[in-house]
Amino acid sequence: MTLQPLTPVNCASLLQPGCSLLQLDGETLLFGQKGWPKRSCPTGVFGVRFKKDEMKLRAISFSSDSCYLPPLRCPAVCRLDPHDGLPESYLIHGGRTPNNEISSSLYLLTMDSRGCNRKLTLRCKEKELVGKVPNARYGHTLCVVQSRGKTACVLFGGRSYMPAGERTTEMWNSVIDCPPQVFLFDMEFVCSSAHTLPELSDGQSFHVALAREDCVYFIGGHSITSDSRPPRLFRLRVELLQGSPLLSCETLETGLSISSAIITRTGPTHRYIILGGYQSDSQKRTECCSVTLDEKGIHFEPLEAPKWTPDIMHSRTWFGGSVGEGCILLAVPTEGRPSQTDLHYFYRVSFQTDNERREEEGDQACSQKSTDYDNSTPLEDSEELYFGREPHELEDSSDDEGDTYNEEDEEDESQTGYWIKCCLGCQVDPNTWEPYYSTELHRPAMIFCSRGEEGHWVHAQCMELSESLLLKFSQGRKKYFCLDHGGLPYQEMTPPRQIIPLKRTPIKAKDKKSPLTIKMSPAKKSFFKRLFD
Repeated sequence: MTLQPLTPVNCASLLQPGCSLLQLDGETLLFGQKGWPKRSCPTGVFGVRFKKDEMKLRAISFSSDSCYLPPLRCPAVCRLDPHDGLPESYLIHGGRTPNNEISSSLYLLTMDSRGCNRKLTLRCKEKELVGKVPNARYGHTLCVVQSRGKTACVLFGGRSYMPAGERTTEMWNSVIDCPPQVFLFDMEFVCSSAHTLPELSDGQSFHVALAREDCVYFIGGHSITSDSRPPRLFRLRVELLQGSPLLSCETLETGLSISSAIITRTGPTHRYIILGGYQSDSQKRTECCSVTLDEKGIHFEPLEAPKWTPDIMHSRTWFGGSVGEGCILLAVPTEGRPSQTDLHYFYRVSFQTDNERREEEGDQACSQKSTDYDNSTPLEDSEELYFGREPHELEDSSDDEGDTYNEEDEEDESQTGYWIKCCLGCQVDPNTWEPYYSTELHRPAMIFCSRGEEGHWVHAQCMELSESLLLKFSQGRKKYFCLDHGGLPYQEMTPPRQIIPLKRTPIKAKDKKSPLTIKMSPAKKSFFKRLFD
C-alpha cells in the first residue's frame, strides 16, 4: 500500500468534484468536464496517463456519427463487459452540468477505433428508453444484474429538483431525494420499468452499490430529509422471469455510515476496496475496508489505511476515482494557500503488492513503446466536432506531446463560451434563450468564423441559418464568415449571374413572296409622271 504525490502537468483545474474516471480498452478516461467549443478538447473527455510522479491528460476524440455528450457530474456510471459479440462499453445516466442543469438522458459509450498510432476514438450514442422512465437526477447508482441467462440494469437513488409546481423563487435550486423506486433497464428492448418495495422507504443518494449475479447491495448514502448518513445496508435480489421480473429486498445489519466513497476493484473476483467518503458534513471517513461478495452474501474487513499527509488530514473535502485495479486517484483542495498555484493536491493510492506493481509498470512500459511514435501520422479528430477548421490545424499533434492538455492553450471562457456576444447583432441572451434548432438541448449551436488568424465562435441563430444549412455545414470542411465578416459562407453564396448576349437571327418565312415589279421604258415612266402630276 503506497501513497504517491502526483504533479499535474498543466491540467490541475480539469479535475473537479463530481468527475468520473472510466477504464475502457486499457485506458483511463476522465469524463465530466466542459470541453466544446474550447479548442484543446472539444469533446470534454480526456485520457489520463501517469509517468513516474507526473499526471498528464490527453484529448480524446469522438467518431463523426457520435451524439453530443454534455459534461455531466455525479452521474450513474455502469460498465458493461463484452457479451454476445458486443464490445466493452459504459452506460451513463443522469448527472449535473456545471450550470446546475440535471439530465435524464442515457448514453452508451464504446470504443470506435484505434489509429495507426493507437490513438483512441470513442463513439457515443443516446438511448431512448420507453416505459416508466426515471426522471432527471444525479448522485444515483446503476448496476448490472444477471439472472436466468438474461441481463438487466438496476437504477436506484439520487437527487433532483423539486417538482415544477412546488418550486418558488426562493427555493428554485433546492433539491430533494428522489422517491425510493427501483428502475430496471432492459437494454435489448431499450425499455424501463419502475418497482416500489416496502423495505426501501426513504430516498438516498451518493451511496455505494455493488452487484454480483442477481443481487445488488446498497451501502450507506445520505438523506436530505433527515440530513443524516445512517449505516444502511440493503440486498436487492432480481429474478428475471419470463414476462415480468420479480424483485425482493432484505435489510442487513452490517452497514456503513458513509457517502461519496471511492470504490476500486482488486482482481477478477468480487473483491473491492472502499476508500474516502464522509461520515458527516464536517468529518471525512479516513478508514479503509475491503468488501467481498460471494454466494453467502457480503463481508466487510477493516483494512490498514495509508499514512495520510497533513494536507489530507486537515482538508475538509476530498474526491477522486478508480484508475485501475487496486489504484485510486485522490484529490484534496489547497484551500486558498497563496503559495500554491494549483487548486488541488493529487495523490495516487495503490493497494497492489510489489510484484503486481512491477508487472503493471512493465506492461505500461511496453504499451508506451508501442504507442509513442514520433513520426506516425496522427488520427484526425471528428469532423463533426471540428467543423469549420482547416486540416492543417490538426496535423501538428502527436500521440504524446501534441495531444497533452495544456491550460495555457485554453482561451478565456468569456471569449469562447456559449453565452458570449458573438457579433454586433447577437440575439442570444442566457436568461431568455430557448432551443431554436432541433439539435440544441441546453446550449445554443455555434459555428466557427474563420476571419483573421485566430477566428472566433458565433451563434448559428445570429447568422440566420436554416437548420438544413447548419447540418450541412457541420458535415464538411469549409470556411465560414459571420454577418460582421461577409455574411454567409463564401462557398454557399449564389454565384453572380453571367448574362450571355443573345445572338439574334432574322426570321425567314418559307412562303414569303417578293413584291411585284413592272418593267417600263423611260418614255412610259415620263408619261405616267406627267399624268399623275
